[in-house]
Formats: sequence, C-alpha cells, structure tokens
Amino acid sequence: MVKILFMIQNLNVKNITHYTEGSGLKWCPCALIIKSILFSALVLTGIQAPLQAQGYQFTKPSWWFGAAGGANFGFQRGSTQQLNSNLTAPAAFHRGNGTGYYAAPLIEYHGPGSVWGFMLQAGHESRNGRFDQINVAPCNCPADLNTHLSYITVEPSLRLSPFKSGFYLYGGPRLAINLKKSFSYKLRPNPGLPDLVINADIQEDLSNVHKTLFSMQMGAGYDIPLSAGGHRVQTVFSPFVSFQPYFGQSPRSIETWSVTNLRVGAALKFGSGRAIPTPVEITFPITEVGFTINSPKNIPIQRRVRETFPLRNYVFFNIGSTEIPDRYVMLRKDQVKDFKEDQLEVFTPKNLSGRSGREMTAYYNVLNILGDRMEKNPSSTITLVGSSEKGPADGMAMATSVKRYLTDIFGIDAARMSIEGREKPKIPSEQPGGTRDLDLLREGDRRVSIESLSSALLMEFQSGGDVPFLKPVEMDALQEAPLDSYLSFNVDGAREALSFWSLEIRDEKGALQSFGPYTQEKVSIPGKFILGSRPKGDFKVTMNGQTKSGQTVKKETDIHMVQWSPPKNEQAMRYSVIFEFNESNLIPIYEKYLTEVVAPKIPAGAMVIVHGYTDIIGEASNNQKLSLARATDVKNVLKNNVSKAGRNDVNFEAYGFGEDEVLSPYENRFPEERFYNRTVIIDIIPQK
Repeated sequence: MVKILFMIQNLNVKNITHYTEGSGLKWCPCALIIKSILFSALVLTGIQAPLQAQGYQFTKPSWWFGAAGGANFGFQRGSTQQLNSNLTAPAAFHRGNGTGYYAAPLIEYHGPGSVWGFMLQAGHESRNGRFDQINVAPCNCPADLNTHLSYITVEPSLRLSPFKSGFYLYGGPRLAINLKKSFSYKLRPNPGLPDLVINADIQEDLSNVHKTLFSMQMGAGYDIPLSAGGHRVQTVFSPFVSFQPYFGQSPRSIETWSVTNLRVGAALKFGSGRAIPTPVEITFPITEVGFTINSPKNIPIQRRVRETFPLRNYVFFNIGSTEIPDRYVMLRKDQVKDFKEDQLEVFTPKNLSGRSGREMTAYYNVLNILGDRMEKNPSSTITLVGSSEKGPADGMAMATSVKRYLTDIFGIDAARMSIEGREKPKIPSEQPGGTRDLDLLREGDRRVSIESLSSALLMEFQSGGDVPFLKPVEMDALQEAPLDSYLSFNVDGAREALSFWSLEIRDEKGALQSFGPYTQEKVSIPGKFILGSRPKGDFKVTMNGQTKSGQTVKKETDIHMVQWSPPKNEQAMRYSVIFEFNESNLIPIYEKYLTEVVAPKIPAGAMVIVHGYTDIIGEASNNQKLSLARATDVKNVLKNNVSKAGRNDVNFEAYGFGEDEVLSPYENRFPEERFYNRTVIIDIIPQK
C-alpha cells in the first residue's frame, strides 16, 4: 500500500497527458486534481478494510465525488474568413472536424433508490478544429486552417434514473469561459508550381472571440459499481456520452462559424455510506415456546338462553333520506293489538339474514316497543332529537318521521312528543381530528335519539335524558356454538419469541383445516368449526411458528372432541353491555347495572364467560386490545362483587375477539350493527 502511494505521488503526469501534434490535446491543467482523487481513493480503500472487519453495515451513498474525463469530437460548420485584423484568408473556410480533451472534478447527489438527482461538473476542455482544405485563386494554392480553443466549463445538470437502475439521463445549462483562442494558417504551394515561394505559417490569436458562452448539454450514462454493497466507501465507474448542440456555441461574434460537440468519456466516483446499526437478533430457544390446548370434554352444539337485550334509544337514517329505513319493522295500525315485547319473533325485519337477522329483531322493533310502552303508560313523554350532517332542519325532518309513525300507528298524542334538530348528536362517533373511516362514523351520527324522563321507558338506574338506553327487553333464544364450546389454543411466549404462528388440524381421514396466522398468545375457535356435523372425532393439531430470528417452531398434540346437547331444563342467562366508540371504560349506569342486577343472579358453581367485541372501524390490532380491555373491565366488576359477597365458587373467563367478522355477534353493514358490535356479552352458565 505504501509503495503504491509513493508511485502515485511521483507520477510524471505530463508524460501521460501529451498527445501528437495536430490532435489538439496538450497537458491537462486538471492533472493535479486527478492525481489527488486517485490518492484519496486508495487511502479511503485502505480505511475501508478495518471498518468492514468490525462488522458495520453502511447505506448506499447519497453524495458522490470524483472526476470525469473524455474526448470531445467537434463538428465545425458555417464560415470563417477574417481571422483577425492582420489576416483575412483569400477564401472562406466552411466545414471541419476536430478532437479535444475534457477533464473535470464532479459532485453528484441522488438518494438511494431515488429517481431524481443533481450533478455538477466544472473543469477544463479543448475544442480543436481542422477545417477542410480550400484552394486559393489565382495561384490555385491549397490553404489549411487549424483552430485551438479551450475553455473552463461549468455544467450543472438534473439527473433522471427512470428505471431506478444504473442507467441515467442528465441535462442542463453549460457555461464556458474562454482560455485559449489561437489558430494556425498555412498556404501550401501549387502542386504544379513546386518552385513557387510561399509565405511562412501564421500562428496568431483569433479576434472577436466570445469571452463566455452560454449553451446547453444533455447526455446519458451508466453506473457500474466497483465495490461490494454495504462498505462505507463505495466506488462507481460511469461511462457516459453527452451532446452539446450548436445553439449558443458560435465561438466568435462575427461571421457564422459554429461548433457542435459530442463528448465520450467516463467518470470515477466515490461515496461514503451512512453507518446503520446492525440489528441485534434475539434468538429464543424453541423450548421457550409452549403449546397447549384447552378443549372442553363435551362441546355443546347449542344452548337455550334467557337473554336480556340492551335497547339503545337511537333510530338510524340513511344518508340523504329523512324517511325511516325499511330495515326497521313498521306495523300496520291493525297489527298493534297483537304486538308483544316478549314475542318479537312474530314481527321480523325485512331483507335481513344471518346473524343480524336472527339477533337484531329486538332492535329493529324499537319504535314498536316504544309505541307499546307509551300506550301502556299514558303519562310518559319523550323528546325526539334528530342529528344530521346537513344541519338542524334536516334533523327536525328525521324526528318528524318518527313522531308521525308513533302518532299514526299507535295513536300517541302528538303533544306528548317534542322534536329538536341538531348537526351533531350529544354523543357523536366522529371526533375532531379523526381521519379514518369517516363515512362509517358519519352514518352512525345520522340518527334520531329518543330522550325521556319517564321511568317506565328507561333502563334501571337511569336518570336524565342524555343517557342512551331504554329499558332492555327479555327474550328466549337458542344460542348456537356457545362460548364454552370453544377450544383455546395457547402459545406461551409467542409475543416475545414469534413473528407469527398458525394451526393445522387434521382428522382421522387426513382432511386438513388451517387457521391463522396469529400473533397473540391465545386464540379461541368454536368446536363446531372443527367438528362440523360429526358427533365426535380425533384430530392431530400442529402449531407452526416462525421466530423473530427466522427459526421454525413446530409443536404437535392430539385432541378428542365430542358434541353434546345440554339438557332441555338447562337454561343459561345472557346479558350485554354497550360501549361508546373507541371506549373501554364502563359508563356509571352500567357499573350499577352489573353490580345490582347481574352479579346477584350468578348461581353457585356457575361459569361466567365474558367476551368483548368491536366494530370494523379502526386498526384490527387496536380493536383486539380494545375488546379485551372491555371484557376485562366487565369481568373485574362482576368478580369483585361476587368476592365481596364472600363467594369463591364462580369461575370467570374473559376473551377479546376484536373485529373478527366470523365471531362477532352482528354484521357491520348498518350503523345499528356496528353500534351493537361495540359490546361485551356476559354468558352465565349454570353448573353442569
């Protein structure tokens, strides 16, 4: 290394920059720059080895420094005859060609992977011309003209990498400052008169030469890396070609002589990458990841349940309409006498199916429930508050539709119902500064709220007109795939050790079911999903996980599953509590409800399964955490009350299912369904 540096320092650069006479290339004033760059490159290369040995990684450089060199091929056009005040040729010279050299230091900026960049070259170039020989009358003597121009050039350019590869295009202005402007003129003897005396060669400077030229240049190049990626100092070799058209390149202010130039060369560029921390991979031994399955001994297919269903006091309206949507059950006047709260299945919503059709029948009867209660309690009064994004007038029109239905169908005195109009409801879903799922949130805010001070209409413990719950309804239901039929798959240490994991469940015949991928440590799947219609089955369960260090984790176990029908005299209880959008804390009315109504009804030896859900608005990962936080809050209230009563005979479990649309209680097509999916359901299962 020292020997090489010594040789570079002692290079006779003049020896390698002289060319034959007539080529126009002489000693390059930029030789010292080129020598310095070569010296610096080897020094940096020497530094690079110990840095790389330390295990550092570096980004691809954004800034590049180096030198460019090449040959100019000039094409002389137009005419020149008056060379200076002392010499005017007998005839004009019109065409010619010539070569010269180009050398310049350079600076480039283009971020890794960026399409656009910037280049700057400022150096020295020569542009020599050998004009086509002409014949001078009357002696018929041939005449030669050679021009020798040189410039300091400044060439800033925009750089474009259209394919994000080594290929690039560039172009920009060119400023040239003249340094040399000499010519040589020679009149040769007539070949037929060899003894004729001819004047000596004339070597002088051209007159009327522009001191500065302002023109343009464009070109293309290709970056060829000479060093491996990841090194601190990286080297690139870039052959290029550029074109400077004749516009603005007339050397003189007289006559029509112009020069078009083609430059062919190469650049050597050096850049320094930015050090990046080498990621520290934490390798977890496979033994630290545990896999267990909690499977019920008997998997209940369905269970009869007495459900206390919460009743929100909202009627939601479609965007752009002030008429009650047809998904709500609308009775005829002659059907009122047959309507009963405990027989809602007789009056089902239109055009609904699936979970929403089965389980939201109560809610879509909210106007009929309200009309029936007001008819039975003549002293009760309500206020209908319409909220519309179009303003209070549109909200008033929505409230009027509800009032008209209760008056026309149930015969409620209009004086018992007042109406108001607002732009936003008192408890809006859309919050200032929100940016996600605004259409869904605004659908939920377009509604009529039913407010009342009449205890016959309100949920227990409610006071005031701003708490959004009417008295719940009770109904018998058939619960399919009860939560105690779920299998729990537990991967202990998954959050810390695994990037993800998934399940493969294979039956005795080899049929395969796949579930996942998952990132949480605990996942619950209904046993019915796995068993299907079979009364029982044996399954091999394989957990496949990938650690954060890239290892594969594989765990296997066997399970036996049996479907079972609970006794007909066994009836569970189900309660629900509703949360506001993106909230996980219970409102005071529900804390009181859980403490004074739900907790005292938990029988001895019961299992209480608390499961939380969310709608589809927001990030799935956040919804998963939100649902578990809701379920945990409810479980803690119930557990604390049971403990205060001196009981320890109840088993509590809490689950959060997030926005999982397979397991969620309701669909998410309408705002009613999304509001009811912001729920925690409490299943109280008597001792078997």
